[in-house]
Amino acid sequence: MAEAERIIGTPDIPEAAGDGPEQSGPDSEETAAAEQDGQRPGSEPDGAAEAEAEAEAGAEAEAGSAGKGKRKIAVLFAVAVVAYALDLISKMIVVAKLEHHEPIELVGEWLRLSAIRNAGAAFGFGEAFTIIFTCIAAAVIVVIARLARKLYSLPWAIALGLLLGGALGNLTDRLFRSPGVFEGAVVDFIAPKGFAVFNLADSAIVCGGILIVLLSFRGLDPDGTVHKD
Repeated sequence: MAEAERIIGTPDIPEAAGDGPEQSGPDSEETAAAEQDGQRPGSEPDGAAEAEAEAEAGAEAEAGSAGKGKRKIAVLFAVAVVAYALDLISKMIVVAKLEHHEPIELVGEWLRLSAIRNAGAAFGFGEAFTIIFTCIAAAVIVVIARLARKLYSLPWAIALGLLLGGALGNLTDRLFRSPGVFEGAVVDFIAPKGFAVFNLADSAIVCGGILIVLLSFRGLDPDGTVHKD
Protein backbone atom coordinates (compact mmCIF):
# COMPACT_ATOMS: atom_id res chain seq x y z
CA MET A 1 0.00 0.00 0.00
CA ALA A 2 2.79 2.32 0.87
CA GLU A 3 4.51 1.38 -2.36
CA ALA A 4 1.38 2.18 -4.39
CA GLU A 5 1.03 5.56 -2.74
CA ARG A 6 4.65 6.29 -3.49
CA ILE A 7 4.17 5.47 -7.17
CA ILE A 8 0.83 7.26 -7.66
CA GLY A 9 1.69 10.26 -5.50
CA THR A 10 -0.35 12.18 -3.01
CA PRO A 11 -2.66 15.00 -4.13
CA ASP A 12 -1.46 18.56 -3.54
CA ILE A 13 -2.99 20.23 -0.52
CA PRO A 14 -4.36 23.72 -1.39
CA GLU A 15 -2.67 26.53 0.37
CA ALA A 16 -4.60 28.31 3.05
CA ALA A 17 -4.16 31.77 1.52
CA GLY A 18 -6.37 32.51 -1.46
CA ASP A 19 -7.84 29.02 -2.11
CA GLY A 20 -10.05 28.81 0.95
CA PRO A 21 -13.45 30.35 1.29
CA GLU A 22 -13.52 34.15 1.80
CA GLN A 23 -13.76 35.17 5.38
CA SER A 24 -16.68 37.33 6.35
CA GLY A 25 -16.57 40.03 8.96
CA PRO A 26 -17.83 43.46 9.87
CA ASP A 27 -15.54 45.20 7.36
CA SER A 28 -16.68 43.07 4.46
CA GLU A 29 -20.33 43.58 5.37
CA GLU A 30 -19.87 47.38 5.42
CA THR A 31 -18.15 47.26 2.06
CA ALA A 32 -20.97 45.22 0.52
CA ALA A 33 -23.61 47.56 1.96
CA ALA A 34 -21.80 50.62 0.64
CA GLU A 35 -21.47 49.07 -2.80
CA GLN A 36 -25.18 48.31 -2.86
CA ASP A 37 -25.94 52.00 -2.03
CA GLY A 38 -23.72 53.16 -4.90
CA GLN A 39 -21.07 54.66 -2.62
CA ARG A 40 -17.49 53.79 -2.04
CA PRO A 41 -16.47 52.89 1.49
CA GLY A 42 -15.57 55.93 3.57
CA SER A 43 -17.37 58.43 1.28
CA GLU A 44 -19.80 61.02 2.66
CA PRO A 45 -23.56 60.50 2.26
CA ASP A 46 -25.30 62.28 -0.60
CA GLY A 47 -27.13 64.63 1.80
CA ALA A 48 -23.90 65.96 3.28
CA ALA A 49 -22.41 66.49 -0.18
CA GLU A 50 -25.50 68.40 -1.33
CA ALA A 51 -25.44 70.57 1.78
CA GLU A 52 -21.78 71.36 1.21
CA ALA A 53 -22.47 72.25 -2.44
CA GLU A 54 -25.35 74.54 -1.42
CA ALA A 55 -23.13 76.24 1.16
CA GLU A 56 -20.44 76.84 -1.44
CA ALA A 57 -23.01 78.21 -3.92
CA GLY A 58 -24.39 80.53 -1.24
CA ALA A 59 -20.90 81.78 -0.39
CA GLU A 60 -20.18 82.46 -4.07
CA ALA A 61 -23.49 84.32 -4.48
CA GLU A 62 -22.78 86.43 -1.40
CA ALA A 63 -19.29 87.24 -2.65
CA GLY A 64 -20.71 88.22 -6.06
CA SER A 65 -23.34 90.44 -4.44
CA ALA A 66 -20.69 92.16 -2.33
CA GLY A 67 -18.62 92.77 -5.46
CA LYS A 68 -21.58 94.34 -7.26
CA GLY A 69 -22.27 96.55 -4.24
CA LYS A 70 -18.68 97.82 -4.24
CA ARG A 71 -18.90 98.64 -7.94
CA LYS A 72 -22.09 100.65 -7.41
CA ILE A 73 -20.44 102.55 -4.54
CA ALA A 74 -17.51 103.28 -6.84
CA VAL A 75 -19.94 104.66 -9.45
CA LEU A 76 -21.62 106.84 -6.82
CA PHE A 77 -18.37 108.44 -5.70
CA ALA A 78 -17.08 108.77 -9.27
CA VAL A 79 -20.21 110.71 -10.29
CA ALA A 80 -19.95 112.81 -7.12
CA VAL A 81 -16.29 113.65 -7.79
CA VAL A 82 -17.02 114.68 -11.39
CA ALA A 83 -20.00 116.85 -10.38
CA TYR A 84 -18.04 118.44 -7.54
CA ALA A 85 -14.97 119.10 -9.70
CA LEU A 86 -17.01 120.71 -12.49
CA ASP A 87 -18.82 122.94 -10.01
CA LEU A 88 -15.62 123.95 -8.20
CA ILE A 89 -13.69 124.73 -11.40
CA SER A 90 -16.58 126.68 -12.92
CA LYS A 91 -16.90 128.84 -9.78
CA MET A 92 -13.17 129.55 -9.72
CA ILE A 93 -13.30 130.73 -13.34
CA VAL A 94 -16.40 132.83 -12.70
CA VAL A 95 -14.87 134.53 -9.65
CA ALA A 96 -11.62 135.22 -11.51
CA LYS A 97 -13.00 136.28 -14.90
CA LEU A 98 -16.65 137.29 -14.57
CA GLU A 99 -17.28 138.72 -11.11
CA HIS A 100 -17.52 142.55 -11.14
CA HIS A 101 -17.79 142.47 -14.94
CA GLU A 102 -20.66 142.84 -17.36
CA PRO A 103 -22.76 139.69 -17.97
CA ILE A 104 -21.92 137.54 -20.95
CA GLU A 105 -24.82 136.80 -23.28
CA LEU A 106 -24.84 133.22 -24.55
CA VAL A 107 -28.26 133.17 -26.25
CA GLY A 108 -29.21 136.81 -26.45
CA GLU A 109 -31.27 137.82 -23.44
CA TRP A 110 -32.55 134.29 -22.94
CA LEU A 111 -29.39 132.89 -21.36
CA ARG A 112 -26.58 134.89 -19.79
CA LEU A 113 -23.62 134.32 -17.49
CA SER A 114 -23.83 136.74 -14.60
CA ALA A 115 -21.83 136.25 -11.38
CA ILE A 116 -23.70 136.87 -8.13
CA ARG A 117 -23.26 135.81 -4.50
CA ASN A 118 -26.21 133.88 -3.05
CA ALA A 119 -26.57 133.58 0.71
CA GLY A 120 -29.72 131.45 0.45
CA ALA A 121 -30.58 128.01 -0.83
CA ALA A 122 -30.64 126.78 -4.41
CA PHE A 123 -31.90 129.35 -6.93
CA GLY A 124 -31.64 132.15 -4.39
CA PHE A 125 -34.43 131.12 -2.01
CA GLY A 126 -34.28 131.68 1.74
CA GLU A 127 -31.38 134.09 2.18
CA ALA A 128 -32.14 134.49 5.90
CA PHE A 129 -31.50 130.81 6.66
CA THR A 130 -27.90 130.35 5.53
CA ILE A 131 -26.78 128.36 8.57
CA ILE A 132 -29.84 126.10 8.38
CA PHE A 133 -29.20 125.32 4.72
CA THR A 134 -25.56 124.57 5.54
CA CYS A 135 -26.62 122.04 8.18
CA ILE A 136 -29.13 120.50 5.78
CA ALA A 137 -26.43 120.06 3.13
CA ALA A 138 -24.13 118.39 5.67
CA ALA A 139 -26.97 116.09 6.79
CA VAL A 140 -27.69 115.10 3.17
CA ILE A 141 -24.05 114.10 2.71
CA VAL A 142 -24.12 111.94 5.85
CA VAL A 143 -27.38 110.22 4.80
CA ILE A 144 -26.03 109.45 1.32
CA ALA A 145 -22.82 108.01 2.79
CA ARG A 146 -24.81 105.71 5.10
CA LEU A 147 -27.19 104.67 2.32
CA ALA A 148 -24.25 103.72 0.09
CA ARG A 149 -23.64 100.58 2.19
CA LYS A 150 -26.87 99.03 0.86
CA LEU A 151 -26.56 100.29 -2.69
CA TYR A 152 -26.91 97.71 -5.49
CA SER A 153 -28.68 99.78 -8.18
CA LEU A 154 -26.75 101.64 -10.89
CA PRO A 155 -29.45 104.33 -11.52
CA TRP A 156 -29.61 105.01 -7.78
CA ALA A 157 -25.81 105.23 -7.66
CA ILE A 158 -25.87 107.90 -10.38
CA ALA A 159 -28.71 109.84 -8.71
CA LEU A 160 -27.08 109.80 -5.28
CA GLY A 161 -23.74 110.72 -6.84
CA LEU A 162 -25.30 113.82 -8.39
CA LEU A 163 -26.88 114.78 -5.07
CA LEU A 164 -23.62 114.21 -3.21
CA GLY A 165 -21.51 116.18 -5.67
CA GLY A 166 -23.96 119.09 -5.72
CA ALA A 167 -24.28 119.18 -1.94
CA LEU A 168 -20.50 119.14 -1.54
CA GLY A 169 -20.12 121.94 -4.08
CA ASN A 170 -22.47 124.34 -2.31
CA LEU A 171 -21.26 123.25 1.14
CA THR A 172 -17.71 124.20 0.15
CA ASP A 173 -18.93 127.73 -0.58
CA ARG A 174 -20.77 127.85 2.75
CA LEU A 175 -17.64 126.90 4.64
CA PHE A 176 -14.88 128.78 2.86
CA ARG A 177 -16.33 131.88 1.20
CA SER A 178 -17.12 135.23 2.80
CA PRO A 179 -18.62 136.46 5.01
CA GLY A 180 -17.62 133.52 7.22
CA VAL A 181 -17.75 129.82 8.09
CA PHE A 182 -21.28 128.34 7.77
CA GLU A 183 -22.44 131.72 6.41
CA GLY A 184 -20.55 131.84 3.12
CA ALA A 185 -22.37 133.00 0.02
CA VAL A 186 -22.65 130.55 -2.88
CA VAL A 187 -21.39 131.64 -6.30
CA ASP A 188 -24.18 131.53 -8.91
CA PHE A 189 -23.70 132.47 -12.55
CA ILE A 190 -26.19 130.73 -14.91
CA ALA A 191 -28.98 133.24 -15.54
CA PRO A 192 -31.87 132.18 -17.81
CA LYS A 193 -34.35 134.93 -18.65
CA GLY A 194 -37.20 135.13 -16.15
CA PHE A 195 -35.66 132.52 -13.84
CA ALA A 196 -33.42 132.48 -10.77
CA VAL A 197 -29.64 132.45 -11.16
CA PHE A 198 -28.02 129.10 -10.29
CA ASN A 199 -24.82 127.10 -10.63
CA LEU A 200 -23.72 123.60 -11.65
CA ALA A 201 -24.13 122.26 -8.11
CA ASP A 202 -27.79 123.32 -8.13
CA SER A 203 -28.20 121.60 -11.51
CA ALA A 204 -26.68 118.37 -10.19
CA ILE A 205 -28.96 118.42 -7.16
CA VAL A 206 -32.07 119.00 -9.29
CA CYS A 207 -31.13 116.28 -11.81
CA GLY A 208 -30.40 113.81 -9.00
CA GLY A 209 -33.71 114.62 -7.32
CA ILE A 210 -35.68 114.17 -10.54
CA LEU A 211 -33.99 110.83 -11.18
CA ILE A 212 -34.82 109.64 -7.66
CA VAL A 213 -38.49 110.58 -8.17
CA LEU A 214 -38.60 108.62 -11.44
CA LEU A 215 -36.94 105.58 -9.83
CA SER A 216 -39.44 105.73 -6.96
CA PHE A 217 -42.39 105.80 -9.38
CA ARG A 218 -40.96 102.74 -11.12
CA GLY A 219 -40.66 100.96 -7.77
CA LEU A 220 -36.89 100.52 -7.91
CA ASP A 221 -35.20 100.60 -4.50
CA PRO A 222 -31.54 101.46 -3.81
CA ASP A 223 -30.81 97.78 -3.02
CA GLY A 224 -31.87 96.79 -6.56
CA THR A 225 -35.22 95.25 -5.65
CA VAL A 226 -38.42 96.24 -7.43
CA HIS A 227 -41.63 96.60 -5.44
CA LYS A 228 -45.20 97.22 -6.55
CA ASP A 229 -47.57 99.24 -4.39
